[in-house]
Amino acid sequence: MVRRRIRRLPFIRRVLYRLRWLLGHSIFSSLTRRIVFLNLVALIVLVSGILYLNQFRAGLIDARVESLLTQGEIIAAAIASSATVETNSITLDPERLLELQAGDTLAPSTEATDSLDFPINPERVAPLLRRLISPTRTRARLYDRDANLILDSRHLYSRGQILRYDLPPVTENDPDLASRILNSIRSLFTGNDLPIYREAPGGSGTAYPEVMSALTGGPATVVRATENGELIVSVAVPIQRFRAVLGVLLLSTQGGDIDKIVQAERMAIVRVFGVAALVVIVLSTLLASTIATPLRRLSAAAIRVRRGVKDRAAIPDFGDRTDEIGNLARALGDMTRSLYARIDAIESFAADVSHELKNPLTSLRSAVETLPLAKNQTSRDRLMEIIQHDVRRLDRLITDISDASRLDAELARQIAAKVDLAALLRSVVDGARSHAKSGRKLTISFEAQKLPPTQRNGYVINGHDLRLSQVFTNLIENARSFVPAEDGQIDVIVRRRGQRVIVTIEDNGPGIQAEIIDRIFERFYTDRPAGEAFGQNSGLGLSISRQIVEAHDGTLRAENIEDDEAPNGIGGARFIVSLPAE
Repeated sequence: MVRRRIRRLPFIRRVLYRLRWLLGHSIFSSLTRRIVFLNLVALIVLVSGILYLNQFRAGLIDARVESLLTQGEIIAAAIASSATVETNSITLDPERLLELQAGDTLAPSTEATDSLDFPINPERVAPLLRRLISPTRTRARLYDRDANLILDSRHLYSRGQILRYDLPPVTENDPDLASRILNSIRSLFTGNDLPIYREAPGGSGTAYPEVMSALTGGPATVVRATENGELIVSVAVPIQRFRAVLGVLLLSTQGGDIDKIVQAERMAIVRVFGVAALVVIVLSTLLASTIATPLRRLSAAAIRVRRGVKDRAAIPDFGDRTDEIGNLARALGDMTRSLYARIDAIESFAADVSHELKNPLTSLRSAVETLPLAKNQTSRDRLMEIIQHDVRRLDRLITDISDASRLDAELARQIAAKVDLAALLRSVVDGARSHAKSGRKLTISFEAQKLPPTQRNGYVINGHDLRLSQVFTNLIENARSFVPAEDGQIDVIVRRRGQRVIVTIEDNGPGIQAEIIDRIFERFYTDRPAGEAFGQNSGLGLSISRQIVEAHDGTLRAENIEDDEAPNGIGGARFIVSLPAE
């Protein structure tokens, strides 16, 4: 049993660790909290607006008013029909009776009906009013023509009915904090622009404007609110018989009837809000996980790249995603591969530099150590010549290495401009002709092929003119060192191929050996002609040229010119530079 518990401990720890990681990184992460909070705020604002601008309450009040008006007119008609005349006789005009024909009736005159009095008998009205009001939760009050209270449905009771009244407390209890907050929220959504309902002292109807308005012969309605914020709708209907106003019937709703319906409606909205909030939280968490988790993995990978370059940490691949996260992952992956390639290039460059500097330093050290042992002046002069040669070689290497190391930074800092490549090549060719060595018959030609009228930009490209001049100068000087001394020929040709500008530099030298044609662009690689002295070139010219061309989104490659009449079938070498046109 003890062993089983010991075995369960690592499993429980792993589960707890996984749960804590899930809660800390997925559910309660900063991004998840922000997304959930903002979505909930938007939902709360929407529901609050619905509750605040809800038209259900106004529609319910209007419906209640219409219902009370209909109910009041029916009850008022029933009460009016139960009214009796105070006198036992009715005076009629005999002359009008003689004028009647057989089967005719005589209606009372207007003057006669106006003089009649139809008082409301409470004993006859009370049972009728109780039967009509009892099924509803409506309070009915009956006023005479002087606005005096005759009947109140609160005081009507049938035989055997026990009346119960809730007496107010001796001391009013102050509402607690929850009640105050609830009342504040209720007042916020219901509004407090309604008049306050108060019972009229002495039962007089003069305190109610709707009663006084109904005494003039027309119905009136008033909506009030109690001190607790409960709505009370009052409708006053005149009791008329033969256009004589006998009294007023005042119908009022019980306090809280409408509020309960509105509260039930709002509680339904709140329940819908609760379900919607739960759905929003779940969906927001899922959405945040699709954003935060990839970002966290990318961030962790970037930290691994920063901390350990030798480990070659890989950036997570989200290639199946076409959104911004996928674009970011691809951009970080490309950046990381470019960074590793740059690191490899720096390491390789440092190794090549140390190797190239070590050779002249070793030669220089040997010459310096041998100089004191020289026995005659001729040996000393020979050693001094070696020392000066190695010093010049070191100076040339350091200069070229410094130029190559600054190249990327300079190209990144400088702003590219429009360059007319034809004019630039013409200037470079003119400069190469002026620097031709005496005693050599070297011909350098330049040709710019004609462009069709549709090519308006001609040979204009976007780049750095000084660096491009360095490229073509290096290529021409490289060709010059290989062409024959008697009839050397270098041809520079520029032409347009679609959206690319192609520059070819051809010579009539011995060409390039097939096995080294791909190595001539390597740093510090030299393959000089047999007659040229050792150490005159650093081997960085072609490497720097390719680096500059590739920085301009171009390509630089070399090939041999095939010629069946030339020895070995090679008529010279050709360097091809391809650059994007403007």
